[in-house]
Amino acid sequence: MRELSQLIDVEGPAWPELRETLGSGPVSVEILPPDSDLASSSLLQLQVTARSYLGAVVLHCGALLVDDGWVRVFGSPVDGATPGLARVNQFPGAFDSAWRPDAGLVVAHDVLGGVFALNGGAPASAGRPGAPGEIVYFAPDSLRWEALGAGHSAWLAWLASGALEEFYASLRWPGWQDEVRALNSDQGLSLFPPLWSAEARQDVSATSRRTVPMAELLGVARDSCRQVNGVDPGFLGAV
Repeated sequence: MRELSQLIDVEGPAWPELRETLGSGPVSVEILPPDSDLASSSLLQLQVTARSYLGAVVLHCGALLVDDGWVRVFGSPVDGATPGLARVNQFPGAFDSAWRPDAGLVVAHDVLGGVFALNGGAPASAGRPGAPGEIVYFAPDSLRWEALGAGHSAWLAWLASGALEEFYASLRWPGWQDEVRALNSDQGLSLFPPLWSAEARQDVSATSRRTVPMAELLGVARDSCRQVNGVDPGFLGAV
């Protein structure tokens, strides 16, 4: 186990580079302030250093709200501001050297109930595609995990690059920005017919949308995956 000072006091911390990356892209990225105590305890539990992008987010960000809040990247928020990485992944209350996220680390949600996760050491045994340390995405329109072909650092740069416009092209409708901006940090949008239906795939703008707790949205997605695909996608985050 590395002490907190060993994780924070490193040569070449990633935060200056990451901050520049987030601020120089064409997509809006709002950086919420962190809680220093939560940041320290989260970094200690993760045992990652400030030299990594993951460590930089944990230490310096309460959350990253990307593209008007369409994607929420979890950090170490001030109490009540937004769900944090520790809460979403159910970190133990006190440091536990034996604790590991079972399938991997949930690092972000989108407002449709999509889940970005960082693969653990044995993704295949958890029913997930991709390699260890790769970002995978649980897609609410297919109810399946998809490998994105990038690690955590490259994925964060991708979020800020403008690539989300193409990635979500079939899942957005005219005026989505206003609906997303009106959401609280623990809310999402439930669509009917659901995104995985033929009707929604044909014309997502014709769906009806309502604001629901994110926990409800994730629960419905997990249940739907069991019913439609016959598999359990596993843990999608606790919000």
